[in-house]
This record gives sequence, C-alpha cells and structure tokens, in this order.
Amino acid sequence: MFCLDELGVWLALKAAQSFSCSESGSCEESDAISWGKLDVLGEAIVKDFSSDASHAFATCVPSGPNWSIGDNVEDKMKSGLLTAKVVCLIKSLLEYRDLKDIRCIVFVERIITAVVLNSLLNELLPKYSSWKSKYIAGNNSGLQSQSRKKQNEIVQEFREGMVNIIVATSILEEGLDVQSCNLIIYCTLGTEDCLLIIYSEDFATKSRLEKYLASGDIMRKASLRHASLPCSPLQSELNDEEFYCVESTGAIVTRSSSVGLIYFYCSRLPSDCYFKPAPRWDKNTCTLQLPKSCPFLNVVVQGNINDKVLKQTACLEACKQLHEIGALTDNLVPDVVVEEADSQESGNEPFIDEQPSYVPPELVGRFPMNSDTEYHCYLIELKQNFAYDVPVHDIVLVMRNELESDVVSMPFDLDASRGSLTVDFKYVGKINLSIDLVLLCGRFQITLIRVLIDHALKDLEKRFGGDFLGDEIDYLLLPTTGKHERPLIIDWQCVTSVLFSCEKLHENHSDCRLPKGYAHHVQTKDGPDHYLQEVYEERHGIKLRFVHESMVNGRRIFPVQNYLQRGRNQKEKESSNSSVELPPELCSIVMSPISIATFYTFSFVPSIMQRLESLLVAGNLKKMHLDHCMQNDVIPISKKLLEIHFSNMLLVNSFSKTYQNQHEGVLSVKKDKIISNAALCKLGCDRNLPGFIRNESFDPKNWIVPGDRSGSYALSEELLFDTRKIYIRGIRKVKRKTVADVVEALIGAFLSIGGETSALLFMVWLGIEVDFQIIPYDSHFQVHAEKLLNVRHLESLLNYSFRDPSLLVEALTHGSYMLPEIPRCYQRLEFLGDSVLDYLMTTHFYSNYTGLSPELLTDMRSASVNNDCYARSAIKFGLHKHILHASQDLHRHIVETINNFENLSSESTFGWESNTSFPKVLGDVIESLAGAILVDSGYNKERVFQSIRPLLEPLITPETVTSHPAKELNEICQKGHFIMKDPIKSCNKGLTSLTIEVVAMGHSFKYKATAADKRTAKKVACREVLKSLKDSALYGKS
Repeated sequence: MFCLDELGVWLALKAAQSFSCSESGSCEESDAISWGKLDVLGEAIVKDFSSDASHAFATCVPSGPNWSIGDNVEDKMKSGLLTAKVVCLIKSLLEYRDLKDIRCIVFVERIITAVVLNSLLNELLPKYSSWKSKYIAGNNSGLQSQSRKKQNEIVQEFREGMVNIIVATSILEEGLDVQSCNLIIYCTLGTEDCLLIIYSEDFATKSRLEKYLASGDIMRKASLRHASLPCSPLQSELNDEEFYCVESTGAIVTRSSSVGLIYFYCSRLPSDCYFKPAPRWDKNTCTLQLPKSCPFLNVVVQGNINDKVLKQTACLEACKQLHEIGALTDNLVPDVVVEEADSQESGNEPFIDEQPSYVPPELVGRFPMNSDTEYHCYLIELKQNFAYDVPVHDIVLVMRNELESDVVSMPFDLDASRGSLTVDFKYVGKINLSIDLVLLCGRFQITLIRVLIDHALKDLEKRFGGDFLGDEIDYLLLPTTGKHERPLIIDWQCVTSVLFSCEKLHENHSDCRLPKGYAHHVQTKDGPDHYLQEVYEERHGIKLRFVHESMVNGRRIFPVQNYLQRGRNQKEKESSNSSVELPPELCSIVMSPISIATFYTFSFVPSIMQRLESLLVAGNLKKMHLDHCMQNDVIPISKKLLEIHFSNMLLVNSFSKTYQNQHEGVLSVKKDKIISNAALCKLGCDRNLPGFIRNESFDPKNWIVPGDRSGSYALSEELLFDTRKIYIRGIRKVKRKTVADVVEALIGAFLSIGGETSALLFMVWLGIEVDFQIIPYDSHFQVHAEKLLNVRHLESLLNYSFRDPSLLVEALTHGSYMLPEIPRCYQRLEFLGDSVLDYLMTTHFYSNYTGLSPELLTDMRSASVNNDCYARSAIKFGLHKHILHASQDLHRHIVETINNFENLSSESTFGWESNTSFPKVLGDVIESLAGAILVDSGYNKERVFQSIRPLLEPLITPETVTSHPAKELNEICQKGHFIMKDPIKSCNKGLTSLTIEVVAMGHSFKYKATAADKRTAKKVACREVLKSLKDSALYGKS
C-alpha cells in the first residue's frame, strides 16, 4: 500500500513482482527481495498475496512492444502510474543528464523504495543518457535483500564509473568514499510533500561556500549570548520508565525496548526449516516462555498492571538474566552476533607470506682454528635393492656435533630409477683432524659434488677460498674403504685423489701406444670408416697431434636427482652403461685415483643429507616445544594423512564441557573461528612454525655443498623464545593454508602417537584454550523418560544403558517440541556427536587402511559421515518413531520419506546415487544419540563407537567407496581444462532447481535437477552431467 500511495501503480506492480519472484525464481536476482526468515506457511502467504497483487496491478498498466514507462512521464503521472513525487525526482536527475562522469546517490527511507526506484531508472535512463543504476539496501528485522559482499561490489563499480546512480537506504551514509560522489539527493517520499535535498558540486558556488563558513561564527555568537541563562533539566524517557543498565559500558535497555531485544535474541538462536525460535507470552500465567536453546526457559512476573506492561516487565527481566549469564554481552548484544563479528575480523588479518627457512644448528659451525679438532663419525650404510653393474659404497659423515639417537635410528629408502636404496646411520666413534686434513676433505667433497651437480669445474678455486670466520654448513662426507678392509673406514687414498698432478701420472697409469702402422677409425652413420683425426678436424675444427695414442674410455656423469620423491617423473634417467672413446690430448685429469662407484655413491648424497636435515629440523621443534607431550616417539612422515578433523573433535569435546550455558550456534562459531585457516596460521606463526616447514620439492641443484665459501648463501643466527639457537638460510614464500595444515598435522601426529592428552597439551602450547577435566554435564531437569520414550527399546537398540535417561530424551527432542518439562532440544548433543562421529570414523579408516592415499581416505570419510548416510540408518532402525516434535511440515516430510524408503533401499548404500532429500532431523538424531552416549559414559569415545557402529553397518570399504559427483566432476574439468559454468539456481513452491553446465571442447553438457534442497539438487545434476560426459567420445581425450 505504501508503494501504491506514495509511488504509483507501476512501482507498486514492481514491488509485488519483487516479492513474488523471490520464491519462484522467475526474475533477475537484482530485482528479487525476500521477507526475512519465515517458516513455510509464512513464505506461502507472502508469495500468494504478492502474486495476487501483481495480477491486480497489471490490469491497470498498459502493455505492448511500443509502450514504455519512460515515455512522457507527465502523462504517466496524470494516469496514476507515477506520483508527482516520483516525477519530481526524475526531473531533478535529468537536469544533470549532460554530465558523463556523474556519481549520484539517491537516499531513500525504505528498502522497497530503493528496489522499485532502481527498476524505474533502469527503464527510463537509457532513453536520455548512458547512465546505469543499481540499488543498495540493508537488512532489518523483516526484509532481506542483499549480502554485504554484493553491496561492496556495487560500491566498487560506483567508484570505477561502471555504475552512475545508486539508490540506497541510510546504510551508505557511513562507509562510502564520498569523494567519488558529485551529486547526493535525499528523497523523503513518505512525507506529505516530496522533499529533495540536493548537494551538488555545481551548486557549491563561492558565495554559498562563504555563507556556510560564516554560519559557524553566527552560531558561536548566539551561544555566547545565551550562556548566562539558566538551563532547565533535560527531560528523559528513562526518568519515567524502568530500565536495566550495564555499569561497565553504560548500555541501557528499557522496559519497552526489551521486547524487541528478546525477539532479536531469539531470532539468532539455532533454527531449521521446521522451526523458527521465538518467545511466547502466556497472559494467563504471566509467563514469558523462551525457546529450548536459551539458558533458561521461563520468566514469571506478577502485578495488577495491564498485559502489555507485564510482558515488557518479563522481557526486561529476561534481558537482565541473559546478561548475567553471558548470553547478552556488556553492550546488550547477543553473544553469537559478537562471535560472528570477531570471527569475520580474525579472518581478515594480514599475513606475511615471506617466511624464514631454518637450518638445524647441528649442521652449522665455523672453520676450526685449533691444530686438532674432535669430530664424531657416522657410517651411512647403503643397501642397494636392485641389480646394477656399478655398486654403491658406504659413506662416512664427519660432524663436530653428536646427533640425537632417535634421529640417526630412523632408516629410510631412496627411490632410484632401478629400485630402492635403503639408508641407515650408525655411530662409529670419534676422530681428530688437523686443519690441513679438514681443508683436504673439504676440497674433495666440493670438487666431487660440484662435478656431479654442475658437470663442470668452473669457479672451484672461488668455492675453496672465502671467509673462514662466518657460520657455515659444517660437516664432511668421505668415501669408505671396502668392508674387508675395516677397521680403516675412511678411504684416504680416494680423498687425496683431488691432489692429483701430472708429475705423478706414471705412478698410476701405464703407457699403451698403438703399434706402428695402426690408426684409429671411426664408424659414421653416413658412410664407411674414417680416420679419427679427419672426423675431429672436419666436424669440430680440432687438429689432433697425437693420433697414435691410446684412446680414453669415457662414461657419462651420473645425474644428481631428487631421490626422496616417490613416483617422480623419470624424464632424466640415470646414466647408461654406454661409453665413448676420447683422444687423451683433449682430456684433463681432475681426481685420481677414484672409482666410478664413488661417483655413483655420491650422486645420492644431496638427497640423503636433505632427509637428515629435515629430521634434525623436526627434532629441534620437538626438543623446543614438544618434550612435555611426547617422549622419544617417532612422528609419522605423512602430514596429509594426519590433518583430517582431529583438531575439530578435540575442540568440540572441550567446548561442550566449558561452555555448557551457550547454545549450539555460539559453539559452532567459536569452533569455526579457532579451526579456521587464518586462526591456525596465526597460532603457528606465533610459535615460529613456518621456519620449520618444508613446502618446496627438493632441488639438488640448490643444495648447499658443505664448506662452499663462494658466497652463494649466508646464515644468520636467531634465538627462538630466547632459549634455543637456530639458523636462517633465507626467505621463501609460505601460504597461509600451508601453515594451517601443518598445525593440524602436528595435532594429528600427537594424537596418533601420544594420545588425546598429548594432543591437548600441544594445543594449549599453541594458544588454544582446552579443558582437561571431566566436568559433569548438567542436564538442568529431571524427567520421567519412560513417559515420553520407550527407553528399554532404545537402550536395547543402542546396546547401552543410560545412567541419566534425561540425556536420551534430550537427544530425541526437536526444537519445536515446546513442553516445559523438557527444557532442552538435541542441538548441543548433536553439535558434540557430529564431531565425535567424524573423528571416530576417520580414526577407524586411518587405523585399518594404513596404505591408502589421503584422497581415498577423505572420500571414505565423506561417504560415511553425511546426513544421507545417517538418515538411512535412522529410518532402517525406526528411530524416526521416537523423535519428539510438534512440526506438521516435519511430520509430512518424514512420512513421505518413509513411504519412499522401499525404493531407496534398492539404491546403492555406498555411493551418492540417491535422488531423495532426507529431512536433516533424521541424520541429526544419530549424531545427538552419539553425543548423549559420550556424555553419559564419561566421554568414552570407544563406547560411542561400539553403540553407533551397528547402526551404520555395513561400513564403506575401499572397494565400495565412490567420490561425490561434484568433486569428481570438478577434478575431471580441471584435468581436461573444461569450462564449468556457474550454477543457475531457482526456487518454486518450496523446491530448488539447479542447473549444472560443462563445456568440453566446444560441446555443452547440461542438466537441471529439482529437489527439496540445493545440496541434493547439485548432487543429482553433477552426477548426470558426469555420466553424460563419460559416455561421450570426449572423455579420456584430455
């Protein structure tokens, strides 16, 4: 009626269409507006009324291809399609139509006004200019039109000139960069006269600006004239009305405003499509009844005043009690609102992705200045698990620091192209080395390893020299003698090969000249044999002088690869057995005598030392922070397998004990806030974890050769928490999610090795507040469970006898069941059981299928822990018969599901084949029963699994699991570089339709699915598109 009276018939028609199309999905998203969170009946009433109004208004509006509301607005005003107020606004705007870069904001008082005026401007403006219009409207207790993200996008388009006019409510009066705006119109259409207050750069003439500035002096003089006059006391409504004031903040709620605050508080309580929590006033008993998720349920007042004041008094008392409990903050705002705001702010904190890379101090030192220095020797034993004509020999690792026994007692395998190579460390004693020997050993390992890595000898002298005073990678890698030559372990003859000189050539080489009359021949591809000197002179421009010398048999240098990476791409294969003959006058001897086996053995050295460095880095982290949780336990290597939902369960377990007076909505926000990537990353950064992370694939070419003083790297010392020394090698980029994943993985490592206590201790060290004590779950009520439920049957079904049967009642009570004797619904227990079952199923798969990949484990968990799986179990065992609720819609939905269950039973129970949407309540009761058993058993998770597992059997196995259709379709699109378009969603009569389209090599695959909810519609649509794509000839060509 407001639009009809104040704006005209045409805009009233647009308003009706906006409300009706939000449900039917028949109009553009920008034109749709919904009436807040209504139940199914309320939504139907709004839709039907808006549809009837739309048809009625449409009969008064002309139609046809040549008719437009923008033609001759004066005539439209005379016919009642537009009011004089709207026409006045249009004329005012059109006065500026010659401006190309206009930025105009039209402020209106109502959301619906902004929506329909935007529709009018979008039809009218193209006839006069190229301006574009959009609207921005906030959310109040009724209408809900736009998200904050959408509003920010429109503001950004306005600043960039893509949008010229914004029709907005007062939400834009704060937060908009007004400097980008050159025209503002305040339009009060709801008053008797249309008031347009216009602020324009064109009107800001010099004279008006001078008058405006002078007005400050005028007001100051007037104030001084009246300063001596006595002031009467300020009148306040609070003097005559009861109120409650928070002393610490000064926040006040009055008796009249308390009603709205209570309704607002209840609107933020957890709800579903079958129940919207709201307070109830029983005037017969003078009792304010609150929803079950409130900390208390009833407030009773007495008095001989009228019913309205009694209700206000009860609401004020409820506000007082909610604040005392903590459900309302000191600013008298619902706690969940503050938690959501804090959670959003915490996710926007800046993150510096440039993080240090730590080097363990055991590998760092300075060049020894003493004549004799003591070193610790470790034998690196190499076991060759494949056949090859070149054997590998053991290596001696010489260090000035003795390593921890748990680090060197961890054998590992390297993945060579011909098979695996087992590496083991063994401590063999101490040795004293002089400065000359240290220099000799350093020269040997630098020369050998640089030849292997660079295949060249450039800048060798530069690497030997340099500054001897700074910190450097300080250890020696030396060849060993044969096993039959022990106890002399180090092959000093091989080490001295780096000192080879031509004067000693005859000592190790024999002179083998060709007999007279013989010459070397070379077989070429395109002809007969050629003399060797001819080939070199013709092809390389080299004239050989000693053509009768014996040829040198050369072999390619062994490549140095990353042998730590399993299943790596074998594009660069190991050296073949083939050799090539080379003229000796073109060759130079760098090291002699040295065996080919030594070269082959040292090609594995970078990968071996990279693994040792990683183990030492992990060991330093363990020694610094984790000794109180684990004692000399080996942490599993695979990070990804451990980061699945452990921290989630531990937090939920702790929250359920600590925050017993807070509802599930607050607990969920608290949990999501703490386990978010942003929060976990911050916790990790506060504990310097990024420096310990290895987030890049090892590249042997970037490996630092110990003793290399060419200046290619620099180490800086740092103290962590002022207690332990560590070294920084450089800076590299680490993503926020990587840090968060590592934090989760560490929690999982402690949990899998040291148990829940160790994991909780580590979480405390990180800075997460957790509770170690078993706090009794306060049920707050005594009820005769047998009068409400068949307790014996349910206990027999669960194979568990409840010590507190009220927990069983709570676990099966829906929020709509408003009987006063049951003050709680299942939401808190469902919140607890959800994460506990998630954790139990994850640990079950993780423990029983140790060889599976993280991806397959995730698919198995996802297919086992979901609402459809739980709902099937609830129906199969008849749990739906025991749910206490008072919702007709829920009853109807359950009946429809039960009637179709025979058809559902024939479908696969191990995949995502069902087209049916199950009521979420059915899945919730499985989770709430798990939560009830957990609490009743004293938080015994094994007992929960024993009771719930029979309901979920048969469990999914690697042979029966299938990926979710949406996940599989997305993976195929990424692999084949197919285009997946944004889903198209529409709603009609309570059903959701979703269209999924994939474009593959110019061919479109599309399917539209309709279901009771978006989740099921998306699953069905993705499954059908996936099936069509696989059946086509295009599948597999990518």
